[in-house]
Amino acid sequence: MQGVVGIVADIQRSSIHDGPGIRTTVFLKGCPLNCSWCHNPECIKKEPEILFYPEKCIGCNMCDKGCFSGAKVICGKEMTADEVLSEVMLDKAYYKNDGGVTFSGGEPMLQKEFVAHLSDLCHENGINTAIETSMYIFDSGVLSKMDYIMCDVKIWDDEKHKKYTGVSGEKIRENIKKADKLGIPILIRTPIIPGINDTVDEIKNIKSFVMSLENAAGYELLPYHPLGEGKRAALGLSAPDFCIPEKEKMEELKSYAHI
Repeated sequence: MQGVVGIVADIQRSSIHDGPGIRTTVFLKGCPLNCSWCHNPECIKKEPEILFYPEKCIGCNMCDKGCFSGAKVICGKEMTADEVLSEVMLDKAYYKNDGGVTFSGGEPMLQKEFVAHLSDLCHENGINTAIETSMYIFDSGVLSKMDYIMCDVKIWDDEKHKKYTGVSGEKIRENIKKADKLGIPILIRTPIIPGINDTVDEIKNIKSFVMSLENAAGYELLPYHPLGEGKRAALGLSAPDFCIPEKEKMEELKSYAHI
């Protein structure tokens, strides 16, 4: 398994939002979903891409030698599992008992061999592993290597789910049920998008599903944020027409999501 290669979009150190404790998050390229509100649009395609930020361009006409102003950014780099592990090891002292590595994206399950091998290397070095996955792809061999699983139940109605993500939500829920049988803690999340899924009935339905799981670690509601809009523009994509949910609405929905 030496030299197993993955397409890495970014490695973010000292993360506190991608699982328990302090974590190093490895963002992998490629995703079978195309969520209208995606905040990591640069991770949807598996191939490397160029993001162009015209406001940073200084007109030096030296693009062929590399962009010195940061106007052109290449997203997507081939890295071996050993190379990623070297980055991960830099923060091992901060992981303590609950921190570790989180595989994210994109959809890390599109690079199953890479994730499985890197997870083995992490465990060999005493490092906890977690995964942020759409759960559209299920592989018990890979998921069983994780110490913690995070996934979304975005929209309850399947036709609406297909409209806004491009794939079936029912398939995702079935795969979550399969993952639940692995005995690994699963955190379920719902990104709240005003006008799409910000109703009490929506949250009640999803909460009931979460409550049916034996290994649910919790249920979180995440407010839509526009962090992906700048990256969408840099990729030449149109901006989504969504807004940040009001604080009062989030508090109301959270009262129904509490478990």
